[in-house]
Amino acid sequence: MRILFLSFYFEPDLSAGSFRATELIKSLSKRLSNGDTIHVITTMPNRYHTYSAAAAAHETRGNIKIERIALPAHRSGMMDQAVAFVYFAAGVIRRTRFMADYYDMVFATSSRLMTAMVGALVARSGHAKLYLDLRDIFPDTLSDLFAGKVQRFILPLFRFIERRTLRTAERINLVSSGFVDYFKKIRSDIQYRTFTNGIDEIFLDADYFQKKDGDRKARIILYAGNIGDGQGLDRIVPEAAAKLGPEWEFWIVGDGGARKALEHQIEKLAVNNVVIINPVNQDQLIAYYRRADVLFLHLNDYPAFKKVLPSKIFEYAATGKPLLAGVSGHSRQFIEDHIPNSAVFHPCDPNDMIRGLAGLELKTEKPLDFIDQFRRSTITRRMVADMLDLVK
Repeated sequence: MRILFLSFYFEPDLSAGSFRATELIKSLSKRLSNGDTIHVITTMPNRYHTYSAAAAAHETRGNIKIERIALPAHRSGMMDQAVAFVYFAAGVIRRTRFMADYYDMVFATSSRLMTAMVGALVARSGHAKLYLDLRDIFPDTLSDLFAGKVQRFILPLFRFIERRTLRTAERINLVSSGFVDYFKKIRSDIQYRTFTNGIDEIFLDADYFQKKDGDRKARIILYAGNIGDGQGLDRIVPEAAAKLGPEWEFWIVGDGGARKALEHQIEKLAVNNVVIINPVNQDQLIAYYRRADVLFLHLNDYPAFKKVLPSKIFEYAATGKPLLAGVSGHSRQFIEDHIPNSAVFHPCDPNDMIRGLAGLELKTEKPLDFIDQFRRSTITRRMVADMLDLVK
């Protein structure tokens, strides 16, 4: 069996897509027989321009061959990302153009549709079976981002690509069950899988009980992740920080295309209780989680985000820290159903955020039932079994 595995992000890069793809590869490798191979095509680490990690362009690990494509430098803006995806797509096509009949299965994990599209092109050219893992509804998100803008005229093209890509797949997984109704309208003759994101093992054994932190009196609200338009931190954090005053500090660990907008709002409101920290690896992130009093999650107030289930929810919940989340729709329901000591508020509403914060208990208590249900290793094993069932 020969499997082509496409992921824009892969270790040692920092992103939910990287962590998901890496664990899938490790689990898949263990399940293959002698002579079976996995060909991974991905990119050199590029998630954040403020974080760099060494990685080889070519690497072999037993039955896994990894090729990483170098991309031009970018700062996570929309145009930068578009150029990066073009480089990735061209690199994949160049590396597979003489291997049309080589692969038995093409697996593509994709958030911005383009990785899925390239996977469909390769699968069609070689008559391979295609398994898609969709982590977002890209045209839906673009529709919100481009509302009222001239760029909205490209949406029909993306919807055509989406339909064409979905119709090529033999099996499709959606990371959020909130996506199912949307995709059923495009293709209803398939049974969608819903293997969600999960909790990485590195977060399960850590001690998150807070240690004394010198003479610091302010309590910490910690956000860790991407600072993009989708997170809308500039629309909530500076104003909330101004209202909370010096008794609370926001620590933002991450980077992204909307960082400058966030910094501008912080400067505009002259708040001094918001600290932005460049991205760190998972080991270092655990130390920040330990110091936090409350973990913070926020999505911009866009209709498309009512369907999503952010991967950060699982990581946050594993710590047992209080969770303060500005989300709606499927994410809100999931948090309310599964995560104790959590408060959900309306996105971009600082007054509602402060109300939610006041209702939290400032304690650390691991949710053992949640951890048992949503370990990434458990979810990944089930998903790998489903992948192999497609080509047995």
